[in-house]
Amino acid sequence: MIALITFLLVVLFSIIVVRIGTVALKMTGLSRDVAAFQAQSAFSGVGFTTSESEYVVSHPVRRRIIRILMLLGSAGLTSAMATLVLTFVGNTPEQMITNGIWLAVGLTALAVFGKSKLVDRGLSWLIERALQRVPSLRIYDYEQLLGLGKGYSIAKLVVKAGGWLEGKKLRELRLSEEGVLVLAIYRKVGEKEIFIGAPRGDTELRAGDTLICYGPEEVLQDLRTRLKGPIGDLKHEQAVEAAVAREFQEEMAAAEAEAAATS
Repeated sequence: MIALITFLLVVLFSIIVVRIGTVALKMTGLSRDVAAFQAQSAFSGVGFTTSESEYVVSHPVRRRIIRILMLLGSAGLTSAMATLVLTFVGNTPEQMITNGIWLAVGLTALAVFGKSKLVDRGLSWLIERALQRVPSLRIYDYEQLLGLGKGYSIAKLVVKAGGWLEGKKLRELRLSEEGVLVLAIYRKVGEKEIFIGAPRGDTELRAGDTLICYGPEEVLQDLRTRLKGPIGDLKHEQAVEAAVAREFQEEMAAAEAEAAATS
C-alpha cells in the first residue's frame, strides 16, 4: 500500500509540475493551449515535433522553463515506474486485486483533479502570484497587455494576388489610419522564408507575403477579402471613418471613467 500511495503522489506531483510549467510559459506570451502542450511534451520527454518548438526554445526564459521540466520529468517518470512495479511485486493475488482497485480509484481522482476548472483557476492564480515574485520570470501577459479581449486582435493576413494589399507600399496603404499596425512580414524567397520585423513604410507587399497585424478584429477580417480598385478604396475610407469614431468613443469612455473616479 505504501508503494501505491507513493505512486499516486508521484502522479500528483507530475500534474502540479506540468500545471506550473503551463502557467509559466503562458506568462511569456504563449496561448494556453500551446503552453500546456509544450509543458506536457517537455515533462514527458516525448520530444518537440510541432512548428512552435523552435519559437518556444528561442526565448531564453521559455528555454529555462523547458529545461527544468525535462529534468523533473526524467526523474519523475522513472520514480513512477519503479513504485508502480513495487505495488504489485511480491503480493498475494488478493493484495494485487486490492491494490489494483485502489490504483484505479486514485488515478480517477487525480484525473478529476487535473481536469477540474475550479482547481485550474485556483492553482493558476496561486502559481501566477508566486512566479511574479521571481525576477527572471516577470513577463507580461500579452493577452491583457494588448487588449485582445476588448475587440482587438493579432492576426496573420496573407497577401492575395489581385487583392487590395498587393503591389502597394505600407505607406500608401495607410493602415494605421484604420487602426491597424503591421508588426512583421514573412516572405518566401525561393526555398527560404525571410522575416521582416517592424517593416518600414517603403516596404512593398508581394503576393504570398504573410503579414502579422494588430488592430480591431472587424478591420482585420475585412482586409482578408478586400478587393483591389475603387471598391477596396471605398472600404478603406469607411474603415478610417470607423476608426475615428472608435477613437472618439474610447476617449469619451476614458474621460467618463476618470471623472467617476475623482468624484
